[in-house]
Amino acid sequence: MLAAISIISGPSSQALAGRVARALGSRLADVDFFRFPDGEQYLRVPDVGAHSVIIQSTPTDSDYISLLQLIDACDRAEKIDVVIPYFGYARQDRRFLDGEAVSSRALAGAITADRVFTINIHNRNVLSHFDAEATDLDAAPVVGERIAAMGLTHPMIVAPDEGAIDLVRSASEHLGVDFDHLEKTRLSGEDVLIKRKKMDVSGRDVVLMDDMISTGGTITEAAQVLRENGANRVFSACIHPVLARNAALRLFASGIEDIVATDTLDRSVGVVSVANLIADGIRRDR
Repeated sequence: MLAAISIISGPSSQALAGRVARALGSRLADVDFFRFPDGEQYLRVPDVGAHSVIIQSTPTDSDYISLLQLIDACDRAEKIDVVIPYFGYARQDRRFLDGEAVSSRALAGAITADRVFTINIHNRNVLSHFDAEATDLDAAPVVGERIAAMGLTHPMIVAPDEGAIDLVRSASEHLGVDFDHLEKTRLSGEDVLIKRKKMDVSGRDVVLMDDMISTGGTITEAAQVLRENGANRVFSACIHPVLARNAALRLFASGIEDIVATDTLDRSVGVVSVANLIADGIRRDR
C-alpha cells in the first residue's frame, strides 16, 4: 500500500488514472474541471497530497493546458510526478526550415516536476528537453501479452516501416515469434506508399504493429502488401490509438480483423491497460 501517493487525473486520462490508483492501492483525488462561457478552462484539486502523481495525456492543445493547470494546482505537494501516457507534439522534434519551432522541446521545457514518465514516446530524444528526470516506459511487452492470448495461427509481427522495428522487436521477443518490417515512403499527411516486398507470411496470422495509428493510411497499405504475400488474417496493434476522424472505419473496411491498442488514449479500442506498467515505474523510482 502506497497510501502517501495521490493520483491526480486530467480530463483526458480519467479511466487510466483510476486503474493506476487501483494498481497502487492509492487514493484517487477529486478533481473538478469545466469551461467558462468564453472557452477558458477551469481546474481545481481540492485536496493535494504530499506525493502527487498527475496522469494526463496531451492529444490536443487543450489537454496540454490542463496538464499545466494540474501542475500549478499541485504546487503545495512535496513531490510531483507527471505521467504523460501520450505526449502530443513528440513528432515535431527537429527544425527542418529556418524559423520553425521545435514544438516538442518547447512543450517539454514548460513542464515542471520532480519526475516525468512517458510511454513509447515517438522520439526518445525529446526526453532530454524535460527539466526533470524523464523515463520512457515500454508498453510493447504488454501488447505482446495480449497478442499471445489471441490464439493466432503461426503468428508474425510486422512493422509498417523501419521506424517501428524496435517496438516490434520488443513485442516479438517477449512472445518468441518472428518479426519483420516493410518500407514506407510518406507522400502526404494521409497518403503513404508501401514498397512491395516478398515476405514469408503465407497462411499465417499477421499483426501490423506501430507506436501509433493516426489516420490509418499506413496500416491499410501495409495490410494490402501482406495479403498479396498470402497472409491469412491481418490484425493491427499500436500503443497509442489516435484514430483521427474515420481511421477506425478505414481500417475495418480494409479487412483488418481487429485493432489492439492500449489505454494511453481513451478510445473504444483500448483493450490493453498500461496501468500496471505505470504503477511499477512509480514504485521502482520512488
